[in-house]
Amino acid sequence: MILSDTGIKKRMEEGKLGISPLTAEQIQSASVDIRLGNTFSVVEDISSGILSMEREIGYKSIQTDTYILLPGQFVLATTMEYFSLPDDLTAFVEGRSSLGRLGLFIQNAGWVDPGFRGEITLELFNANRCAIELKAGRRVGQLVFAEMDKAAEKPYCGKYQGQRGATGSRVYQDEEIDTRAR
Repeated sequence: MILSDTGIKKRMEEGKLGISPLTAEQIQSASVDIRLGNTFSVVEDISSGILSMEREIGYKSIQTDTYILLPGQFVLATTMEYFSLPDDLTAFVEGRSSLGRLGLFIQNAGWVDPGFRGEITLELFNANRCAIELKAGRRVGQLVFAEMDKAAEKPYCGKYQGQRGATGSRVYQDEEIDTRAR
């Protein structure tokens, strides 16, 4: 079940859902508007030109209120809001249609697990032929909350728990399952 504005407010009043900072205008009929934070990160150039999922990737990060996203450029950004989800609530990020129509693709792998705490890292891509000016504090998407049938047995406690700022990939920390041993 997707939470309505009433359900979102009730969860927050009960202390079961944390969103900070938050204005009353951000709460929509079935979502919460998310705003762009002021931290941006890009992958550092490497001599091989190949990113490996087996090694840590370096990022250049800056804090600024205005970021110019060039055509074809990819950048990590963050939400202004810090979220604390209970163990029985999940959420997904949706970009704003108005920004998609400018060629700005907003992603975050789409899903926020129950039990997650932190700012949400957004992956931004400019598919337009013109640069796009990004401003901290601007609405870039919405978070839609879905109530689960039961609390998760294993709520999120992974490598991005408590993240702040535009957090780079930590895929190198994954413990992969050996699929050959079947």
